[in-house]
Amino acid sequence: MTVSPMFPLEVAMLPGQELPLRIFEPRYVAMVSDCMAMSEPSFGVVLISAGREVGGGDRRCDVGARAKIVDCQEFGAGKYRLLCVMGERIRVQRWLDDDPYPRAEIQLWPDEPDGPADPARISDVEDRMVALLDRIGEARGTPIRSREIVESAGVDPENRLYALASRLPIGQADRYSLLAAPSEAARVEVLSEAVDTVTAMVEFQLSE
Repeated sequence: MTVSPMFPLEVAMLPGQELPLRIFEPRYVAMVSDCMAMSEPSFGVVLISAGREVGGGDRRCDVGARAKIVDCQEFGAGKYRLLCVMGERIRVQRWLDDDPYPRAEIQLWPDEPDGPADPARISDVEDRMVALLDRIGEARGTPIRSREIVESAGVDPENRLYALASRLPIGQADRYSLLAAPSEAARVEVLSEAVDTVTAMVEFQLSE
């Protein structure tokens, strides 16, 4: 178990995604300063389930991911511009005091060993995503390179399903459900349901 700096957000960040941040709030300026003293600067990111990250009093989810700082630029007194890349999933075991900034005891959370997802099942989800994006493009009168968008998610096989989700117009609850799925097989089923939900919403809006 590791004590980690934490950065609660109103967005569910998925492994493989880039996270640009502007840091100016004093507690997070202190956090960045401490992170940059690490051999591998990083902090945990979790979704806020209620409330806001500004001012405290928020409720935080217990599944998130590590944000690895790949670029840090200081501009002005007590201000940073960060570029982070989301890495491994984490589970929060216990929240500590928010003094001087949010911290928690965390554990890395790799996929549970119930086998990988069926490649045919993933291909089916991808095909339905292409059809959905094509439908959205038709409704807007602007063709979308749907197949290219979907295929570009396969650049990083380890985070393929997360990358597919990031290309869908889904809400934070669906993104969090994907992040919290215990295995790849479970993750593809969550993604499949998300595609169905968005498709139904699009068809309903077009029928009005």
